[in-house]
Formats: sequence, structure tokens, C-alpha cells
Amino acid sequence: MKNRMRGAYIICFLCLALFLLPIIPAGASILPDDEQTETTKELIAFPGAEGFGRNTTGGRGGKVYHVTTLEDGLQEGTLRYALSQEGTRTVVFDVAGTIFLDKRLDIANGDLTIAGQSAPGQGICIARYPVTINADNVIVRYLRFRVGNEGGGEPDGLGSTDCRNLIIDHCSISWSVDECCSIYGGENLTVQWCLVSESLRTAGHAKGKHGYGAIWGGAKASFHHNLLAHHESRVPRLGPRPFTQEREHMDMRNNVFYNWAGNGCYGGEGMYINIVNNYYKPGPATPKNSPVRYRIAAIGVRTKKYCTNADGTPNAWKPMEHVWGKLYVDGNVIEGNEEVTQDNWTKGIYGQINNASCDNTFTKKVKKEMRLSEPLDAGIITTHSAKQAYELVLDQAGCSRQRDAIDIRVIEETRNGTATYIGSVTKGAESVPGLIDLPADVKPEGATSPWPALSDDGIIVDELRDTDGDGIPDVWETAHGLNPEEVSDGIATTLSKEGYTNLEVYLNGLVK
Repeated sequence: MKNRMRGAYIICFLCLALFLLPIIPAGASILPDDEQTETTKELIAFPGAEGFGRNTTGGRGGKVYHVTTLEDGLQEGTLRYALSQEGTRTVVFDVAGTIFLDKRLDIANGDLTIAGQSAPGQGICIARYPVTINADNVIVRYLRFRVGNEGGGEPDGLGSTDCRNLIIDHCSISWSVDECCSIYGGENLTVQWCLVSESLRTAGHAKGKHGYGAIWGGAKASFHHNLLAHHESRVPRLGPRPFTQEREHMDMRNNVFYNWAGNGCYGGEGMYINIVNNYYKPGPATPKNSPVRYRIAAIGVRTKKYCTNADGTPNAWKPMEHVWGKLYVDGNVIEGNEEVTQDNWTKGIYGQINNASCDNTFTKKVKKEMRLSEPLDAGIITTHSAKQAYELVLDQAGCSRQRDAIDIRVIEETRNGTATYIGSVTKGAESVPGLIDLPADVKPEGATSPWPALSDDGIIVDELRDTDGDGIPDVWETAHGLNPEEVSDGIATTLSKEGYTNLEVYLNGLVK
């Protein structure tokens, strides 16, 4: 009798487990927290780090470099000096304001954390020249990148290609001549809670009108809870790279896309992609009588011409010639279009494909095979409905510890479905409100510069004093039982049962 009862209990448990299984998110554990072993509790980059880049370690346990001036140069105390150093390191800021670079800033040495949230007041902006990450294992948080066109060339705002282990969190990126945010071709990448706005449409690019939002891609690359607003095109460009083209695996969810023109979102050649629960909001520049208005993504393929050199020999793209990607697409909202909101695929994906530009390879077989019935692995991400994500992103995205006037305006325009400015160079700019040509187009009346003055909120020296140079102010160390004259307690883990260093505990606590 007991054996029969035990068997019945087992059957009931198995049935319950099978019932619950579909609602357990990817990466979740069905064990209670107190029954999970220590080995299942990862030490992620920082609390709130999600997606495939969440395990980036950055500068954990390394040296600390203080940025004490807004000047550019290789002298100690500048941002360029700190980023040029080798070895594991964390960069903290003792000043607030805009750093106008004298030349492009290439980050060549990884194992790095740039803790923008450590800056006082309204924080830091980097301007005039682009910042490019050419290194592995990098964490970037709470910075603004507003490059402009003063330095010449065709700069991105923030870029990285072919790198591993990277997470960009709560950054504001705008005023690029090429793309604002180009993060692709790498492995284990996350871009989260960023505000990417106002790429420059006619600002000196050799190809003419540009104004592109982003190129996103990679082998295990996550892009979630970001806002892309006021761009001509590439919102975003789903972009493979030769380094990763045969293993592109990208997750794009819970983003907000506002006021695109031109092409909107397109690409995805040969890529495996989740496009889940994003919120698309057409704006005053979005074409009213065009499929672009209700586009989820226009998927393409590498053509024979694209994969062949001028002399007829194959180029680096040849392995992906005529290889179509595979997508899981679900839960996306097109504001104002209930039909595409309810059925993302028919008009939002299939209806956007231009077969003639794909060597006429979009067949019935391809159509069937490209649509995945189950989502790809997304790593560990807190997923919201598209409408929930819309509110959360507008509340929290960007360098939001203290938003500057640019971000405040862009958020307000996105909420209200408006655009305040137009371009000053492009003919017919009034037909595409929100798409600017130059930073000067958004300069408030009476202001001396388009770049807002960032207040330090009246720095009190005693509050920032760091006697031992471990990155933690003396007053905080004293309040938490640390020794402000002992540099080694910055890399100790006495304040964290999870294993974060005391410096990380301090930095993470600034932006809870």
C-alpha cells in the first residue's frame, strides 16, 4: 500500500513539473534559493548585469586610477592616461563635466572597469572624437558619449568589434557621423539600459546622408532595455562580422525604437536571432505610407556579388553566401498597428523581404525554415512585456544617475511622440523632424555650446578624499568599518558575502 501511494505521489509530482516547465524562464532554477549550491550562484559583473556579457569581470581586484581633470593627454590624472595603462584596473572619477578629446580614444588594454557612476554631480561626457574598445573583458557604466563632427572624419559614438566579454550599461550615446553604437563581431556581449539618440544625418560622411543608430551582433550577444531614438536608419542594423559570421547568435529584447526613417531595422544575414518583446513607436519622421512604418526587421542574405572580389575570387564573406538566418520573433508591439502587433511575422518580417536584392533565394523552403518555433538561448535576462519595457526604459535608460538636458528632452519627445528640432543642412529637413545634422541644431537659445554644462553639484573635498587611493572615499570606508589608510581593503571582500570586492560594493551601491 505504501509503495502504491509513493508511486502516486511521484506521478503527481512529475505531472506538476511538466505543467510548470513551460513557464520557467531560460536560465532559471526550479530549486528554492536556499537549496541552490554555491556553485550555481555566479559572481556577475555587477548586480543587474544580464545577458551574455553578465559574467565579465572587468577590473575586479586590480589597480585603481583616479581621473582628476577634464583635460585630455597622457599625463597622470587624465582619462586617456588611465585607459592606456596595462593590467587589471578600475577607473573612477573625481570630477564632473565634458572631456573634449584631442584625438580618438582607443582602448587597447582590457581587464578594465570604467565606473562612470563614481563621478560627482551630473557625471561625465566624452566628446569631439570617438571611443573604441579594442580589448577583451571590459565593463563600461554610466558615461555619455556625444562625439559630434568637430574632429572630422566619420566617427561612431562608441564602438567595439571582434572583442570578448564586454558589458555596456546605462550609457548615453549620440551625435555620431556614422553609427552611434556599433557593438558586433565579438563574443559574450551585453548592451543594456543605454540611450542611443540623434545620430547626425548630414555632417560630412563621404556617402552623404547618414544618421545611423547602431550595428548590433555577435556570437552570444545581448541587447536589451535600450532606447534608440531619432535616427535615419539602422535601428538597428543586425550585423554579422567575418570573425563570427558562422556562429552569430544574438538576442534583442525589451528595446524601444522611436522615430526611425529610411530603413529602420534590417540585416541579419545568416544570423540566429531572437527578436522578442520590443516596442516600436513610429515618430514624425517615420514614413506614413510605407512598410517601413510597421517593420520589425527586413532580413537579408549575403549575395554572390557581396561575397566575391572584383577579380572574381571569393572574399571573407563567401562561407555565408545565400545562407539565410533563423529567427524567433514574438511579442513585439508596433504602436498604432494592431495587425502587426498580433502577428509579427506576416507583414513585420516576411513582408519586409526584398527577394530581388537577395539573388531571388527567398523560397518557400527558406520561408518555412527561417521561422523558429522555440526561442534561442538568451542567457539570463529579466524579460518584460513590450509595454512594460517601454515604461521601464523611458524611466531608467541612459546615464540616468542624473540625466542631462539632452536625455531629458529625448525621453520627453519619445513619450509624447514629438520632435523638437530639425536638421540645418539637409534639404527638406522639415519633412523628417527629429533627424538633426549637427550638434548645433539642438543648441538651446542663449547657450554657448550644444554640450550641456554638467554640474559637479558643489564638490566637497572631504567627501571625495581617498587617502589610500583604493577608489573608496574615506568617509565611506570609515562608515563601513574599513581603514581609509589601508589600500588593500579596497580589493578585499569583507563587505560582500557574494564575493564582490569592497570597491565594487561601494561602486554598485551608488546606483542601486
